[in-house]
Amino acid sequence: MITGKNYIGKLLSNKGSKKYQTFNPELNQENPVEFTEASSEEIEEAVNLASKAFQEFRFISGTKKAEFLNAIADEILALDDKLVEMYCSETGLPEGRAKGERGRTIGQLRSFANLVEEGSWVEATIDKAQPNREPMPRLDIRKMNIPLGPVVVFGASNFPLAYSTAGGDTAAALAAGCTVIVKSHPMHSGTGELVASAIIKAAEKTGMPNGVFSNLNSSGIEVGQQLVANPKVKAVGFTGSIKGGRALLDLSAKREEPIPVFAEMGSINPVVILPEALANRNAEIAKTYAGSITLGTGQFCTNPGLILGVKSDALSAFVNHLSQEILEIDPTCMLHPNIKKGYNANKEKVASQENVTITANYESDVAYNHAQQAVVSVDGKTFLENSTLHLEVFGPFSMVVQCKNKAELEQVITSLEGQLTGTIISDNDEISNYTNVIAALQNRVGRIIFNGVPTGVEVCESMVHGGPYPASTDSRFSAVGITSIKRWVRPFSYQSWPNNLLPNELKNENPLNIFRTIDGERTKEKL
Repeated sequence: MITGKNYIGKLLSNKGSKKYQTFNPELNQENPVEFTEASSEEIEEAVNLASKAFQEFRFISGTKKAEFLNAIADEILALDDKLVEMYCSETGLPEGRAKGERGRTIGQLRSFANLVEEGSWVEATIDKAQPNREPMPRLDIRKMNIPLGPVVVFGASNFPLAYSTAGGDTAAALAAGCTVIVKSHPMHSGTGELVASAIIKAAEKTGMPNGVFSNLNSSGIEVGQQLVANPKVKAVGFTGSIKGGRALLDLSAKREEPIPVFAEMGSINPVVILPEALANRNAEIAKTYAGSITLGTGQFCTNPGLILGVKSDALSAFVNHLSQEILEIDPTCMLHPNIKKGYNANKEKVASQENVTITANYESDVAYNHAQQAVVSVDGKTFLENSTLHLEVFGPFSMVVQCKNKAELEQVITSLEGQLTGTIISDNDEISNYTNVIAALQNRVGRIIFNGVPTGVEVCESMVHGGPYPASTDSRFSAVGITSIKRWVRPFSYQSWPNNLLPNELKNENPLNIFRTIDGERTKEKL
């Protein structure tokens, strides 16, 4: 049962006066449950509880944290159809997408459980004392990663499960030993409450401290602002717009104690199609990319919003094929009327720029809140001179930039803001003649794809989901995969510390049997 209340730890609370409802974009009507936005008092209670719980949770063993994370996964699965139905009613997305995203969320939780149960992720490093070293003796120094403290996670509009309440940020932060307060996304507060109830049940079943997790409702920006400004909050995770992420980054910087904001924001994900590939299979590539552009109604952060090539008959043929293929695809529902409104406004803003040609625009009537896909084309010189053309159009839209030669292609790539992904489409090893293009692309993106599509982010250790600003606020970290745990920790050293007072990860006897680096050698050996 959905209550519309906030979870302050395990306590349900609705002290606030501001009410709101979520929206069913498929039916074009509000959902019946009324949610109560967290009050300032409740925000303070949640942060204080998280801060208190952190003093215990930070020292809980990897084995116990693994039990907690696996229990969250089990409780989410136990929600069964109730969760799927709520997800669909708040997003307009199909049941298959809901179940797929639920599976990804479960997989993320279990992968972090495996990581912390094994334990080597703390990167324990020991440099043994060398009392006889000349000219100066060396002291015993030992280092490991420790958690930052209470973390605020902002739910994402486009992934109500995998990037929200129990999504990658929350799973990674809990695995690191941080307590978490989720600022639930107002578009899917019901989905958020159901998942929050699963986390609370898992916490109680596995004996976690009250306050290890809280979930706060919010219809606007005020709750998030108060959370980020609170001095007991030590880090922030965000997935969303450049405007929203930048505002949080600026707010953090103004604190007396600035804190890291790990925001994954805008990206148009450039795709470079090399001449030989265009000549050989422009129709095939066009069909593939029409599917990628419209996948999930274009509401993925890895949507291919920019396609680059060198002017030729083959590129012109590609534009024609892409325009035809994209119009053959039935329009689908966007997440919310406001998202469709933003899509239409940005599409019009880009398409109305000088020297931009609209090559495809779905003009037939569509159902409520369904997006009308579009493709536009522009020459390289215009793209370089008009920064408005770099705008992310969040939805089923893509721009083809026709460069006059290889040099202009490199120039266009270099001019781009930071991106999550870049893609190269190549045939017969022609890519070997484009090393400068590859280097330019590498300097602008976090992940480079060969002969594929950017949509689809595998959750694995090798994945980088991030990139130079504004793709993310810190390109050194990934928001996806088990290495994302590194965002929520800091390195800490013990110098000349008594062995019996060291954490188990650094003790001579290596009681956890983890891999450690001892005097430069990775080993499980005892000292």
